Amino acid sequence: MTSTFEREVLVRFGHCDPAGIVFFPRYYELLNAFVEDWFNEGLGVEYATLIGARRVGLPTVQLQTSFERISRIGERLVQRLWIERVGRSSLTLRIRFDGPDGTRVSFGQVLVCTSLDTHQSQPFPDDVRAALVRAVQQQQSSEQ
Repeated sequence: MTSTFEREVLVRFGHCDPAGIVFFPRYYELLNAFVEDWFNEGLGVEYATLIGARRVGLPTVQLQTSFERISRIGERLVQRLWIERVGRSSLTLRIRFDGPDGTRVSFGQVLVCTSLDTHQSQPFPDDVRAALVRAVQQQQSSEQ
């Protein structure tokens, strides 16, 4: 399956524990930064404006993680994202961080669109929905 968005990330000293391998909570920080970058670069929706001025939240309500191999300082990982499902107010993603010897960690993540004023779920704003639909269409056309 062709990913909707991908980039390479360097495993840095700050990601690692004293053994020189990625300390598992750092994968979640890398995941969050990757999803923010996908909104900015992949969808063309400015994440900071969405959260700040527009008061639209995207909290993670479900996160499944599979740690498959260790990652060491100095390695480069390819982060890949697929859209599994777009609902009225929720989004299901599949994300993988791959090293040269295969997948290091994979995630199943569900985000829900909320109002940061009421903290209630709400439909995706029209521009966000349109960007998500375009991304799904691009993902599907690249798979054919």
